[in-house]
This record gives sequence, structure tokens and C-alpha cells, in this order.
Amino acid sequence: MSLKIPENYTEFLYWVKERTEKFWSINPETSENDFICEKWVYSAKWIGLSDSEIDSIEKKYEIKFSYEHREFLKILHSIDRKEIIEYTVTFDEDAEIKLGYRPFFYNWLKDNDEIRDRLNWPYRTIFDDVVGANKVWLKSWGKTRPNSDEEKESLFSKWFNQAPKVIPIKGHRFVVNDVTDAPVLSIYGSDIIVYGWNIRHYLLNELKEHLNLLELVYDEEEDEWYSEPIKEFQEINNFEYKKAKDKAIPVWEEMILYWSSGWSSYGKEYPNPNNDTIRPILKTFVPEDEEDENSQKTFNPFEK
Repeated sequence: MSLKIPENYTEFLYWVKERTEKFWSINPETSENDFICEKWVYSAKWIGLSDSEIDSIEKKYEIKFSYEHREFLKILHSIDRKEIIEYTVTFDEDAEIKLGYRPFFYNWLKDNDEIRDRLNWPYRTIFDDVVGANKVWLKSWGKTRPNSDEEKESLFSKWFNQAPKVIPIKGHRFVVNDVTDAPVLSIYGSDIIVYGWNIRHYLLNELKEHLNLLELVYDEEEDEWYSEPIKEFQEINNFEYKKAKDKAIPVWEEMILYWSSGWSSYGKEYPNPNNDTIRPILKTFVPEDEEDENSQKTFNPFEK
């Protein structure tokens, strides 16, 4: 498979629109293609916003979209449906199964509750990792941790308010404002990785299945087929992560590199000679008063 992925950002957004809608236009129940869309997204269409609508949203939520994010909202923004999901309030075997709706990308005209929750998500979930079981403590906050949660939050709030603002785009993905090229972070408590070094790079990663950027490859040794990124997509990934080694995301970078999970997303090698093949989630910095070792952690089970 070979194709030309546009380099011009605006052209690229229109390319995403055309390519995804074409992929979604093929009925998954009758298609004979190797890759098909899920039933819920069949025949979906993107819904763009006008400049005046974007201006009203900025005023309503007291935020400011970056140029790249604004262009995304004008051309793509969201789609005309949500995924229906089943869930239970408890884990009991006889728990009632309920139905919910999950937005593909946030609809800034309709998803008010979800968006307000996500705007608070980074502060709330990262601070939960500061005072909770993960005992997160950045080197810049001092060599030792205060005893009280109030003192911890005072230092944390000062750090957080210095960081570039992050604005939700999908799930727990956030666009970083006031940073060149508007990188996109996946923020899951203190476990933060770079999901894309700009919105173009992010959309390729997020929508790779919908953009049909995977191809089937046969593994003779394992006698099975598996999917892998097509050449053009992989070349863009390699190019972006090669450039990333010389980039910086102010303030956020320290938190991204706090856990080993963030290093490869930043295009950097995790500085642990004993961690060449297996990558458990390990701390980069341990304060002097920390008794437990730099051992593997399991993150708080935040709701996705």
C-alpha cells in the first residue's frame, strides 16, 4: 500500500475528512476488505464549526484554542454520532447493565458535562497521584516531601498553574496550548505520554485504523497474519520522534519523564541500563524521605 499523506496542515485535515468518511461509508457487514469500520461508526460524517461558534466556545469555557486546534475544529471537530457502551455501576455478577454514550471526539456544542469534567481531569487526577499510593513527587518540588496534603497541594498548584494550558480533544488526550506545533498528551493521572508531536502526528496515531494506515503482513515463523503501519505512516513517526529529542514541552516535560513510560514517547532513551528489554513503569526521581524502592507501580484506576 502506498499513498501521499499531505504535509500542509489544512490540506491534511481535509484529507483526513475524506479518507475517514470513505472508510466509514463501507458497510462492515458486507465488506470483503481486510480492514473494516465498527458498526456504530458506519456512515458517520464529520461536523465542523464556524469561526463564530469557536469564538463562543472560547468565551463560554474561558479558554483559547491554538491555531492548529482551531483549524481542526473548523474542518473536523466531531462526528454526527456517539458510540453506545454497556457498563455496570458495580462489579457484582447480577449488576444491572446500563447503556451510555461515548463521544468519538468531543462535541463542543453538546458535550458540556464531559468537557467540563475533562477540563478538571489533569489537575484532579495528577494530584491524586501526589497524595495517593503512587507518591508522585517531582525533583523541582524539593528533595523532601511536606507531611501535610495542604502543603503538597500548595506546591503542586504553583507548578500546575505555570504549565501551558491543556485542552481536551478526545478521551484523556489533551492539546497543549502555547507550545510550537501544539503537541498532544495522553494524561492518565501522572502517567503522561506524548501521543503526537503536533495535531497532524496525533491524528495519524489516533485514527490509524480509520485512515486505513495499516497493512496485513504474514509471519511465516508464527504462521499467522498481523497488522503493521504502512511505510509512509511509519516514516512520519520516525521523523517526529527523531525531531522530538531536541524539543521541549515547558513544565509538563518533567512530569512526562517522571515515569519510564514517558521516555520513549518523548523520543528519548530511559536512563536505566537494566531496563533494556522490559519496560515496567518506574520512577525517575525518588525523594529522600521515600522508603519504598524505585519499584514497578500500578496507576490509580481512573475512569476512562
